[in-house]
Amino acid sequence: MKTSQSNVWFKGAFILMLAALITKVLSAVYRIPFQNIVGDKGFYIYQQVYPFYGVIIALSTYGFPVVLSKLYMEMKVEGNQSGINRLVSSSFYLFFPIGIAAFLILFFNAGRLATWMGDPYLASLLKVISFAFLFSPLTAILRGIFQGEGNMIPTAVSQVSEQLLRVGIILFVAVFFSYKRYSLYAIGSGAMFGSVIGGLLSLLVLIYFYRKKSFSLFRVSALFHKENRLLSKRVIFEGITISISSMLLILLQLADSLNLYALLIENGVADETAKVMKGIYDRGQPLIQIGSIISTSMALSIVPLITKNRQKESKKDLMENIHFSLLVSYFIGLGATVGLIGIINETNRMLFENDAGSHVLAILFFIIFFNAIIVTVMSILQGLGHSFYPAILIIFGFIGKYVLNICLVSSYGIAGAAYASLIILFIILLLMVVKLRRIVKEPIIDLKQIAIIIGASFVMLLVLKGYIPLSSLLLEFIENNRIKSAIQALSGVMIGGIVYVFLVLRGNVFKEKELLLLPLGSKLIWFLPKRRKGTK
Repeated sequence: MKTSQSNVWFKGAFILMLAALITKVLSAVYRIPFQNIVGDKGFYIYQQVYPFYGVIIALSTYGFPVVLSKLYMEMKVEGNQSGINRLVSSSFYLFFPIGIAAFLILFFNAGRLATWMGDPYLASLLKVISFAFLFSPLTAILRGIFQGEGNMIPTAVSQVSEQLLRVGIILFVAVFFSYKRYSLYAIGSGAMFGSVIGGLLSLLVLIYFYRKKSFSLFRVSALFHKENRLLSKRVIFEGITISISSMLLILLQLADSLNLYALLIENGVADETAKVMKGIYDRGQPLIQIGSIISTSMALSIVPLITKNRQKESKKDLMENIHFSLLVSYFIGLGATVGLIGIINETNRMLFENDAGSHVLAILFFIIFFNAIIVTVMSILQGLGHSFYPAILIIFGFIGKYVLNICLVSSYGIAGAAYASLIILFIILLLMVVKLRRIVKEPIIDLKQIAIIIGASFVMLLVLKGYIPLSSLLLEFIENNRIKSAIQALSGVMIGGIVYVFLVLRGNVFKEKELLLLPLGSKLIWFLPKRRKGTK
């Protein structure tokens, strides 16, 4: 019976992970054609308000549903149906006032907030996206219920359908409104409307699945039960903690939205120029998001292993999993970062028509490296029962990013905001690693392995820097610079990736049994030194 339940849980977890992967890929990829349609200024307008939507998604997808499902599952195992009824009903009466308050605050203060951001015309976009707060409470509750029952399909279907409709509306609005010569702010408002409609569809999908449920969300008696106060506190505390932990990159974007454009204006940059500069800066977001997808997915698979080892008090297995997960995140994060830097100009032209701002994007790409390791360390800490500490660091990181923008943008311009992000991420990572080191009381990295990975990435960078000018000579017959850049970028990815992986594997960084845990690991084994093959 336990084995059957376990299989159902793992199957559901896989479905949910697949849905999250699809939505993240869609969320990253659609921004590239969107930018191509509306230009850097239009992209700036959209990206200024997008972080508010990102916060809503974190709350309704990664935060409160996880906490509700955990409590729901605990009560279900205990056979506590009355407790489940109280949990669901009290969550309804707890979340809805919060959602309504968030909507009212954002809607009626959109003008003030837009002025604070330096662009009063953003008020219309903020008002549109505020309506999403009205749907998110019920969405979070329903997802929590289904996940608590081990049924991940409703959540998965709602996530994918929401993203498909949202992306479809955003791209349609961009094309149609541009054809009709509407303003870029009108296009931005239409894009935000697409996000709201997508959220509404997600809720309707969940309601469709929920229609057969036997208990109500609206039990007024739940308001007066003595256990509700403690239950509500736990839901709010743990929900916010998990939500914040999933908001690291979104909060960095939010800090930029709040003051970067205004700081550029204060430092003498012309209004239109500042908008274009911020739009160019925001080109890095889809690439950072794509680069972070693999590391995030990897981190999500680590938590059950860490929790399992912790429960069994298997220190050896625990340390092996911690070491391996950190090594993989370092390997993937550094490889993706340095590889992109090596072909930055070509990638920029391929995706965004020109190579404007490539030097700033090269700085921003180090976010991929830091985020890969931070997400992994954060997942390990959560698996070890330390969820609060990372959330606190991220909150202070948001504040620090906002302050550092003020200090650095005046001296370094748009690059100052990129430096601010890296400084904050480095501090967060350092403090998390120190915390983890104190918990496990053992070394968590092998400096020799790290040195080999760094050396391999440096060789990859040199190879790419030599390949690009050589390929330019070979591709002189292609007149279209964008097509030429696409060929160079895509071939550069393959060449750089092969060189990097080959050098790392030949350097004995991974054991054979570790490679088998990675995608295509059985193929990668053949790159190991001969004396290592067959070594377990």
